[in-house]
Amino acid sequence: MPRVKYTSADVDLVARMMRAEAEGEGKQGMLYVGNVIVNRAVADCLDFKDVRTIRQVIYQVQGGNYSFEAVQKGNLFYNRARSSEQKLARRTLESWRDHPAKYALWYFNPYAPCPPTWYGQPHSGQFKKHCYYEPKAGTCASVY
Repeated sequence: MPRVKYTSADVDLVARMMRAEAEGEGKQGMLYVGNVIVNRAVADCLDFKDVRTIRQVIYQVQGGNYSFEAVQKGNLFYNRARSSEQKLARRTLESWRDHPAKYALWYFNPYAPCPPTWYGQPHSGQFKKHCYYEPKAGTCASVY
């Protein structure tokens, strides 16, 4: 059973976002971005209380901006998904999860060492240039 309900259009969205956000970090980095996308769709808490579909996650607006910078700036997100990225996207949509993004709802590239918290949420780990953050214990049971 998949972690979240999805369509073939959702596979393409996730694949495009994984590439746009983490192509430079290889397959592993793209899988971690996929973890965050799926985690947001299943999270019933914090900034993601009313976000249930992959499309809602990808196009979510917070503070007047899209949650994922790639949607706003374009870059690779608006290119077609390649089959290799679609395979990675299906893996995360179905079941694949791993540390440091296993329970993460946020990530960013600080161009410096990862801060211990980001908007009050604890740092769960780093992969290459991206820092990952999961919700504080007890604040988002649906992610775990």
